Amino acid sequence: MSGSDLILQRMMTLHPKVIDLTLDRMHRLLAALGHPERNLPPVIHIAGTNGKGSTQAMIRAGLEASGKSVHAYTSPHLARFHERIRLAGELISEPALTALLDECVTANGPDAITFFEITTAAALLAFSRTPADYVLLEVGLGGRLDATNVVDPILSIITPVSIDHQQYLGETLAEIAGEKAGIVKRRVPVVIGPQQPDALDVIEAAAARLGAPVIAHGQHWHAWEERGRMVFQDETGLLDLPLPNLPGPHQIQNAGAAIAALRHLGTGDPESAITRAEWPARMQRLRRGPLVDAAPQSELWLDGGHNPAGGEAIAATLARMPQRPTHLICGMLNTKDIGGYLRPLAGIATGLTAVSIPGESATLPAEDTRDAALAVRIAATTAPTVADALAAIVAQEPQARVLICGSLYLAGAILRENG
Repeated sequence: MSGSDLILQRMMTLHPKVIDLTLDRMHRLLAALGHPERNLPPVIHIAGTNGKGSTQAMIRAGLEASGKSVHAYTSPHLARFHERIRLAGELISEPALTALLDECVTANGPDAITFFEITTAAALLAFSRTPADYVLLEVGLGGRLDATNVVDPILSIITPVSIDHQQYLGETLAEIAGEKAGIVKRRVPVVIGPQQPDALDVIEAAAARLGAPVIAHGQHWHAWEERGRMVFQDETGLLDLPLPNLPGPHQIQNAGAAIAALRHLGTGDPESAITRAEWPARMQRLRRGPLVDAAPQSELWLDGGHNPAGGEAIAATLARMPQRPTHLICGMLNTKDIGGYLRPLAGIATGLTAVSIPGESATLPAEDTRDAALAVRIAATTAPTVADALAAIVAQEPQARVLICGSLYLAGAILRENG
């Protein structure tokens, strides 16, 4: 176990709750660290339910293609914590991460603080000490009380908002949108991705109260697919572009938000933004590793989507692929709306094999996932592991398309185990 792993493990014990939304502890720790949040390169702050990571990855690709140096913060990580902090284009090194975490633990002292709060403080400290042209800062949960909401950005972005994390953000779409809109700052422009009317009303009202200029999908910018190309149009003109390299029709709108952001900033290469972006576990084709070796004739895919909107996006993506028997290997957390996630997939999946997520105490038992699949009329069974599930599927259909799905935590386990 590395030095940073040991410190991160200790950080998990600094607060009795995994999630406790407030900014008080962040302000206290940042003051003890000398307020690194006040000494950052220009910040682009990104919130939303779906598409935050893809949009961030596209903006980064576009900026870096034009020679800009970019810090990026995202969560959760998939295989290693270091993925969360990218300094001027490179993942943070083990020695740098260990030193930062140590410094934050010392500054925090005996006071309670959540894992996400203290690691966010470490990221901000790293960003304040390394020169760059921009910081891309992804919200962890919600927005208003998220640990990242301590910055003064030059641009805010809100990707599509949908129902998720109701226990923290509210039961209705309007309530959840209100939490996401908490990142909007006075007179700071906000790019708004496609939204349902209730969410858009709330976000636009928040922007109006704060005098924040709105750059909204459907009003100020549009993005669509036409004849195998992506078309983007805003008030300054039209762009004819290749389709995004990240698969799925939903990536058209994520790409649109990224391009709208770049056009507002007046820098970055839109074509590179959508053709060079990399974002693992979002309809990622696995091409090497033990699982691929075990199913050489199959197509093996991985996706970490875990809410009803994620299920709809996956279903739309699969529907556009060449026809092939499609089997799901699914594991989810017990806090998610599994019925809402699986329902859009009912007409597409040939079958589902349910697994429990290894090493996760909050995993939904495989039997419960199986029952939820049966309830929406997907033929389903269980397996003790993903490898066992895959073996059973390819024994029946060697050339099947297999999608491992349902959770970023499951996706992370697969990426670690599959090299």
